[in-house]
Amino acid sequence: METAVVTGGAGFLGSHLCDKLLNEGIRVICLDNLITGNTVNTSHLSESENFIFLNYDVTNYIDIPGSIDYILHFASPASPSDYLKFPIQTLKVGSLGTHKVLGLAKDKKARLLLASSSEIYGDPEVNPQSENYWGNVNPVSLRGVYDEAKRFAEAITMAYHRYHHVDTRIARIFNTFGPRMRVDDGRAIPNFIMQALRNEPITIYGDGSQTRSFCYISDMIEGLFKLLMSDLTEPVNLGNPEEITVNELADEILKLTGSTSKVAFRELPENDPKVRRPDIRRAKIKLSWQPKIKREEGLVKTIKYFKSKI
Repeated sequence: METAVVTGGAGFLGSHLCDKLLNEGIRVICLDNLITGNTVNTSHLSESENFIFLNYDVTNYIDIPGSIDYILHFASPASPSDYLKFPIQTLKVGSLGTHKVLGLAKDKKARLLLASSSEIYGDPEVNPQSENYWGNVNPVSLRGVYDEAKRFAEAITMAYHRYHHVDTRIARIFNTFGPRMRVDDGRAIPNFIMQALRNEPITIYGDGSQTRSFCYISDMIEGLFKLLMSDLTEPVNLGNPEEITVNELADEILKLTGSTSKVAFRELPENDPKVRRPDIRRAKIKLSWQPKIKREEGLVKTIKYFKSKI
């Protein structure tokens, strides 16, 4: 049986990846220090003899006995509220943590998949964003701790690939949503759903004309697995290219929840991206992948999940 290590495996994306890998017949070792992850997300796997959870900070030296075939590096705070709360930890897991998992991959001759982010494009001056776009990032802004952590992680991953011949993959992940997102995640969809379900004001930052693209979790996991099993060493955008304004998203959620909430506008945070939309031609051509779940279908499933958390 093949073995995979998933860092950040008790988080939103990481826990769904653990499910996928186990379903594919791959043994999973999950590493998470639980800063933003939660063992509730993996509790249904605790009885499996092929799943091991280790409470561990991957910015420290990683020593795992036995053979390892795959490493999926998903450890990192991911929402703005998280990386603003944990700026140093965010930078450390993107730099030191990535260095440690690359060292493990080199030692074990394992394939490593890096979870990068659409945030490496910053506040983009082109739309949609292709993998050839270098980005527009302010490294000393509040958001810079996450942007630069991911940009450094990509750079060191490619360095290990070129100079140590480590087998690497880089996924640039765009906004993803679905069950297991935290109630206090801080991103638009969890915020809007929880506010709508509680009939509280829907808080929109800026005038709501900024655009986003949202990919449902099952589509994202399928794309990540296809990338892991591919021979693509160049970065690959994974996300849903269907663009929507934040105002339109709020209206959709209000309609689907039947909420009586009103919209409340707040000041736009520093360097908040005005547009965010992936160009997924590379994933379509090289991975035969594109999202299948419509946003409304995904929102209905996500709302049902959040209702169970109230």
